[in-house]
Amino acid sequence: MSEEKKIPELSVVILCYHSSDVVRDLVAQVEREMEEAKIDYELVLVGNYLPGDVKDPTPSVLKELARDKPRFVVVAKEKEGMMGWDMRSGLEASSGKHIAVIDGDGQMPMSDVIKVYRVLQVGKYDLVKTFRAQRQDGWYRRTISGFYNFLFRLLYPAAHVFRDINSKPKIMTREAYRRMHLVSNDWFTDAEIMIEALRHDLSVGEVSTVFYKNERRGTFVPASAIYEFLGNLIYYRFFKK
Repeated sequence: MSEEKKIPELSVVILCYHSSDVVRDLVAQVEREMEEAKIDYELVLVGNYLPGDVKDPTPSVLKELARDKPRFVVVAKEKEGMMGWDMRSGLEASSGKHIAVIDGDGQMPMSDVIKVYRVLQVGKYDLVKTFRAQRQDGWYRRTISGFYNFLFRLLYPAAHVFRDINSKPKIMTREAYRRMHLVSNDWFTDAEIMIEALRHDLSVGEVSTVFYKNERRGTFVPASAIYEFLGNLIYYRFFKK
């Protein structure tokens, strides 16, 4: 068998931080849907952990799930950043011709991975993402998200066609990913991906989705993330080369 044939068609990167209570069902769903869709895939399960965080069993749960599963790749390292660092470590560990990234907390339908991937294939896009047409996560998250998107479009007028920069799954071709220079370690990575898509004039599609309320826990996104996001936007817009 040639090396080319060993490369999976689609890598699905699932960000599983503190998701041990739901990740088994979510992974099983993705695995089942990939098999039914007859897609040659790999699952990259990212369970990075904070130093000294012994209460989160997610890394060990992921390793258990991956046992005897050659299609599974587990990334479980001591964190050197937050969500952005997790996402980048998962993307770097992927090997597929196309790469999907989605959160593993159950707020986004895992069935969106297949739906978004089919749109990317049919439309021959470089990148396809969802936008949250329906949101059940409360006023706090909706307010922050609305402010993020307003600031993004204000500083990047060409982004007026993007309705929801932070929504996932995001699925891109391997070539699109190679052209991006992702460096963010924080909550800015979703925006950074869209900035890179604009910078390289990539073709981008969007698909509507529903965003569910997280009944398990509160958000990991602090209010200070607004200032972090604004600072990153200004830096990327006016200073980053």
